Amino acid sequence: MKMEKGIPLNDQDRIPWLCNLHDILLRDVTSGQHVVLACSALKKTYRDILIRGKNGAPLKSGESRKEEKPAEVLLLVVHLSGSFEVISGRLHQRKDHFMPPALLQSQFDTLEPPSPPENFIQISVDKSLSEIIAVIMETLKMK
Repeated sequence: MKMEKGIPLNDQDRIPWLCNLHDILLRDVTSGQHVVLACSALKKTYRDILIRGKNGAPLKSGESRKEEKPAEVLLLVVHLSGSFEVISGRLHQRKDHFMPPALLQSQFDTLEPPSPPENFIQISVDKSLSEIIAVIMETLKMK
């Protein structure tokens, strides 16, 4: 609802949602499923939450964590990279999407591209969809 109104999401909006996504990933992977999740995990912290759940989230002031080993999900991040101009052009072509194009700059401002030691590949959005899929599938075969 915030995004539909042109208001960017903040960490407090995103963290509970990312914890829920972690729980869904963990449940499905534990049951033997192969899972593809598409979301904008813009910050390293967000990707850590997808891997470790609430144990990947930053602690609030005065909060402490139990010393238990968190249930982790093996995650391959596919970082689709592109220029602001290219992505803006595509966003303007979308019809009836919840995110207005005016919020794109806030997404770029928030973005922390993946870097080692994160498990990721980076693919340019300038490639065709079939090329992007081929790179992802080839990477998954090697893992």
